[in-house]
Amino acid sequence: MNNFNFKNPTKIIFGKDTIEQLKNEIPEDAKVLLLYGGGSIKKNGIYDQVRTALANVSVIEFGGIPANPEYAVLMKALEVIKTENITYLLAVGGGSVIDGTKFLSAAALYEGNTPWDILKENIRTEKGLPFGTVLTLPATGSEMNSGAVITRAETKEKLAMGGPGLFPQFSILDPQVITSIPERQLANGLTDAFTHVLEQYMTYPTGALLQDRFAESILQTLVEVAPKVLKDPTDYKAASNFMWSCTMALNGLIQQGVPTDWAVHAIGHELTALFGIDHARTLAVIAPSHYKFNFEAKKEKLAQYGERVWNITEGSIDDKAYAAIEKTVDFFHKLGIDTKLSDYTKDYEGTAEKISQRFTDRGWLGLGEHQSLSPDKVEKIVKMAY
Repeated sequence: MNNFNFKNPTKIIFGKDTIEQLKNEIPEDAKVLLLYGGGSIKKNGIYDQVRTALANVSVIEFGGIPANPEYAVLMKALEVIKTENITYLLAVGGGSVIDGTKFLSAAALYEGNTPWDILKENIRTEKGLPFGTVLTLPATGSEMNSGAVITRAETKEKLAMGGPGLFPQFSILDPQVITSIPERQLANGLTDAFTHVLEQYMTYPTGALLQDRFAESILQTLVEVAPKVLKDPTDYKAASNFMWSCTMALNGLIQQGVPTDWAVHAIGHELTALFGIDHARTLAVIAPSHYKFNFEAKKEKLAQYGERVWNITEGSIDDKAYAAIEKTVDFFHKLGIDTKLSDYTKDYEGTAEKISQRFTDRGWLGLGEHQSLSPDKVEKIVKMAY
């Protein structure tokens, strides 16, 4: 196991009817900017619960943060923060709203030329404007980590940011919220969380026995509850295990002491930026090809994954590893997730070359756990995913 330091300061408030506890978490003298997405929270009752809990606090609202948090939209919210002297941010939404709020937390205190530099120059945020979250869509784990991904439509870019100043002070997780989530988004959430675990697990053995089993238990839980969640989102037992698995998949715990990959995400972000494909679905497109292309480097962990998660016991290490990839693809298909780029667009020719050139231009010359995936190799992986 590798050396590590681990600290996660986010307070989690989990369970039924916990949104009312907002009143205990935000200072009464705060001036709050309430951030949300397309307005579904006003239809499913979450908005009313939040406003009731904040009855004694000064609140200004900013809605309309899109599914891929858009830089231009967030800059309008930043203007509100500065003109209204906002002191506290509250994200009520899924990963996109929370990621957008993290950007605003950083940008509100940023003293450089333009907030885009935070993303373009990969500037770590040591201190941000304080914020909390009310999670409405389990998927990204953004409610308990310090990372975010922001899209800029005018340049067709999707870039990551983060830093110790971007942990939510608290996050409220009420599994009952998933009862109003469309099936497509539930499938996306399951896929996103599953792939988050794989990015931190599907590398090479380092003797981190407990970390491996943490990761495998999350994968096993997602496989078990996925059909139940899709069939009946009102199943509280399934919903609660789904929500907590998504949070645990990316709160920093399972990556301690082990190598991590994240090449699937780096490539997938480009597919979202270029074609507008749902984030989770880009991961399902790239992951199988990525594992096949890097088979020799990953086959030991692939075989272990096959044995422990999919109960594949027959054959050699190679046999188990290949079977594990196929089981993963089959799992995505059962969720209703297509796994080829051509399933999403007919204009895919030239995509691999374009992504490869972008990575070259940014100086991203080695992705993956070995930092060995050069842009020309990325190009081959994307072509395999056509």
